[in-house]
Amino acid sequence: MRKITKGEEPASLGRWKRNNPNKRYHQIQNQDSNVRQDMREQSLEEQFYLCGYCCQHITDHTQCVNEHVEAQGINPNRTLDFNNIIASCKKLSQCDDAHKSQPLPLTPLMDECETEIRFKLSGRVEGVTERSRDAIRVLNLGDHERHNKILVEKRKQLISTMLFPNGVDAIDDPDDPELTEMLIEDISTPRDGKLESFSPVLVNVLRQRIS
Repeated sequence: MRKITKGEEPASLGRWKRNNPNKRYHQIQNQDSNVRQDMREQSLEEQFYLCGYCCQHITDHTQCVNEHVEAQGINPNRTLDFNNIIASCKKLSQCDDAHKSQPLPLTPLMDECETEIRFKLSGRVEGVTERSRDAIRVLNLGDHERHNKILVEKRKQLISTMLFPNGVDAIDDPDDPELTEMLIEDISTPRDGKLESFSPVLVNVLRQRIS
């Protein structure tokens, strides 16, 4: 995960709430579909076009859903709270599709999401706290190949390609924290408002090397 900083709600959402007091997210009708689209588009911009959970690249608003971090079934009063909504990919059996109405103890709206979850060179992810392990399980983020082999393999391939091209470590001196920090800064810098797919995963791996 990468910490998400939420901004102001889209103007269209604000207008819809004022015109429809006491209604909830599922009551947004087809003729007001621009409201849901505006929510997805703004969330994507805030997330630099990465899924809020797995950090895969999302091309545009048609490739994601408005995901309620605190599930609609758990807290119906927050279904229109933009601070509770992020953009999630549509991958089956992970992220939004896996979350459903389960409690999520660690979220990308928390600073700790970047420190309580660790990624391995194998592509696997592990939680260092009970709540992070629960979040990984709920979202099916790939703590083992038997749970989400495709996601684990994607991360493994990225790490191998970026850090070990042709079998050689991309960092000449992996013990040089200054050099590693420069690489982290480059990977963490959006280009045209977008980050590369899984870039927070690579940053996580690099930070472990200098910790």
